[in-house]
Amino acid sequence: MGLLEGKKIVLGISGGIAAYKTPILVRELKKQGVDVRVVMTPASKEFVTPLTLSTVSGNPVKSSFESIDLDNPVWNNHVEIGMWADILIIAPATSNTISSMANGRCNNLVLAVYLSAKCKTFVAPSMDLDMYHHPSNQDNLKKLRSYGNIVLPVGKGPLASGLDGKGRMLEPTEIVSFLINHFQSKQPLVGKKVLITSGPTYEHIDPVRFIGNHSSSKMGFALAEVAAKLGAKVILISGPTNEKINHLSSVELHSVTTADQMYEVVKKYYAQSDIAIASAAVCDFKIESPSKSKIKKTNTKTTLNLVPTKDILAYMGSKKKNQFLLGFALETDNEYENAKIKIKEKNLNAIILNSLNDKGAGFSTNTNKISFIKPDHSTKKFPLQSKLDCAKSIFEQILSP
Repeated sequence: MGLLEGKKIVLGISGGIAAYKTPILVRELKKQGVDVRVVMTPASKEFVTPLTLSTVSGNPVKSSFESIDLDNPVWNNHVEIGMWADILIIAPATSNTISSMANGRCNNLVLAVYLSAKCKTFVAPSMDLDMYHHPSNQDNLKKLRSYGNIVLPVGKGPLASGLDGKGRMLEPTEIVSFLINHFQSKQPLVGKKVLITSGPTYEHIDPVRFIGNHSSSKMGFALAEVAAKLGAKVILISGPTNEKINHLSSVELHSVTTADQMYEVVKKYYAQSDIAIASAAVCDFKIESPSKSKIKKTNTKTTLNLVPTKDILAYMGSKKKNQFLLGFALETDNEYENAKIKIKEKNLNAIILNSLNDKGAGFSTNTNKISFIKPDHSTKKFPLQSKLDCAKSIFEQILSP
């Protein structure tokens, strides 16, 4: 998912012809992993039904201050709705609704939610050409901006009046893109490049067999997701995995198999990176001369000659200029001492230690228990948590002063 995943959005719909597009807007937001709740003005129900919006959002739709039930009327708490939201979108925002918002009028549930909300409000104007350009509407939009609201641009094209020009509400996909771009531009890693190695490497014995490990790439993919949400352009170099990156155009995935292949891709992109995270479980050894055909089973011992693979992390440490270089250490014995030695040997800015002795940590699990260790040996220990939360904790440490 992308930057909007997990966000709670209230969509306020006012009574304009563009209201017919709001079910599509709700669906596009849901695709981004958003929890959408809809409030409507009475007039908007002339253009789109609450049943349609309830169906696509998966939540009840509210359009009045109380639910109509003569035996058991229920107050729709506008304050609670406004406080629940991470984002409030008014779309379409008609001339009448914009005027009311700008001047504090409160004669329907949408306006009451707007006046109660503490979150950022996005306003998508929708009106005819001359109405949009009228000084009174432009003054009201200026007022809304002065209150801290974000006023979306309008589209240009055929209007309900038959005229052609500016005044159309942006298309649903354009509104979603606007939201994503807005939040991405505020992120701390905008303009930065993050290189992440991830997963296992497989070193061929023959065309059928290989030397490998149990790394799933879950940690690396979680790091890539968090980095992208923080605004970075991510180069993700991963060994064989079933993990997927969804809805993140800022993540460029390079799939490799062997340590040599990973090394070559790292060499290509490392110099361009601002942050490099070596979370891959790279095989330390490979077969000196892999067989070109399947090795047949025999009743005698078979000897495989192993040679070291290229040390990718040592390469990055030796070529480090201004990069923040973070390594990983998965240990079973003398965990902290081994991790501290690795910081110095590999010229790291920090290292993540996790131990196979900790239940729920290590390969193939959805959780991990990590320690963030700096060159001065100061250590921040984290409890067992999801790998996504681990990734968030790691970037908090990287970005902390």
